[in-house]
Amino acid sequence: MTDLAWLTVAEAAGLLRNRTLSPVEYAKALIARVERHDGRLNAFLRFTPEIALEDAKRAEDEISRGLWRGPLHGVPYALKDIIDYAGLPTTAHSKILKDNVVAADAQVAWKLKAAGGVFMGKLSTHEFAIGGPSFDLPWPPARNPWSRDHFCGGSSSGAGSATAAGFVPAAIGTDTGGSVRNPASMCGVVGIKPTYGLVSRRGVFPLAYSLDHVGPLTRTVRDNALLLDLIAGHDPHDPGSAPHGASGFTAALDGGVKGFRIGVIRHFYTTDMPAEPEVVSGIEAAAAKLAALGADVREVSTAPLAEYLAVNRTILTSEAFALHEQWMRDRPQDYGALARERIMAGAFVRAADYVNATRLRRKMADAFHALFSGIDVALTASSMDLPCRIDDPKAVEYTYARQARAPFNITGGPALSIPAGFSQSGLPLAIQLVGKPYTEALLYRVANAYEQSEDWVRRHPVF
Repeated sequence: MTDLAWLTVAEAAGLLRNRTLSPVEYAKALIARVERHDGRLNAFLRFTPEIALEDAKRAEDEISRGLWRGPLHGVPYALKDIIDYAGLPTTAHSKILKDNVVAADAQVAWKLKAAGGVFMGKLSTHEFAIGGPSFDLPWPPARNPWSRDHFCGGSSSGAGSATAAGFVPAAIGTDTGGSVRNPASMCGVVGIKPTYGLVSRRGVFPLAYSLDHVGPLTRTVRDNALLLDLIAGHDPHDPGSAPHGASGFTAALDGGVKGFRIGVIRHFYTTDMPAEPEVVSGIEAAAAKLAALGADVREVSTAPLAEYLAVNRTILTSEAFALHEQWMRDRPQDYGALARERIMAGAFVRAADYVNATRLRRKMADAFHALFSGIDVALTASSMDLPCRIDDPKAVEYTYARQARAPFNITGGPALSIPAGFSQSGLPLAIQLVGKPYTEALLYRVANAYEQSEDWVRRHPVF
């Protein structure tokens, strides 16, 4: 069971395709692992072993008949519970939607079904992807597999926890101000915010329409690229979807970084918002390793981090309040305290401030993308701090805001969080790689070269 728990998607696909591993055997092993350990981690909000076994039996029958749907065929996965799965509630981890049974799949869920994936369930999130970790909701918050007393990041908290814990090799989360990359950073896994519009958001409960992204979390860079290959693509029914070709993210993975120009945005984590020393050391060690692998590593500068964060905050809170205004008027008591407070902040943003923020956003994005005339990929911090205790609300509030992820929801280009080792206390460290729009393949190539040069991928939490 332990060996199966740590299979990557790519490894599992090879075993399943040549029938060395049974999809049913694989599913049963991960079901047993969830049943044994998730009571301590709360990664799943709705665990669905019966659906998983049905999917696994179907996959086993298809593979036995020579039908192969691709690298997710017979492989378990799970969805953040703001993503619709037909016949199940999409609750957004909130009392308000606890009975919200949906009739149709989100586009991303439909694609994973069509790929032959084995659905394990819906994952914990922060309430409406903004209000957590909260202890005043119908379900408890997810915890960090490396230390259950510590915060696992959010808002795709269950996705980070379940992937790191070996419950599933892949999960799908969402990212409006860093909500895929935060749990990836805190849980020591790989998570990407793709280019805006690259992955359909149809059937995903929105937080802020102009900032929302959907992206995968996995334990390896290769698996992340495989998942993005499956879920990316234009959707005419999502008004934010980009009419852009989307595939081939694994094609250049093993090309190395020799000659690549990597720009380190050092002022984000040394001057604008000084990070903890161990976080800084991890980033600098990663930059040095990439240089040793043949990359041309240089320092670059962009707008101050605080300016990006202010623009993101103004747009996000305004759009979130517009979505929640009627519920806020009719049933504010049904929100958890954190979500209510954070969403209500949007009621006090002036229309002029929102409009000016959207104008400034365009200018900041253009200026940031201009950096890539001299570099191929940017490198910077994800979180400025190590995971804090989950039962310390002041520490959670403080560290949640200390991040360099939200700038790239503003710029719209891809941003990838990858593990960068561990602190002296055994908690994960991470770096963030950033590109101009539609350069996901470049980010994956750099990330894979770094990952292959280290041994983080072979280290797992012990329960």
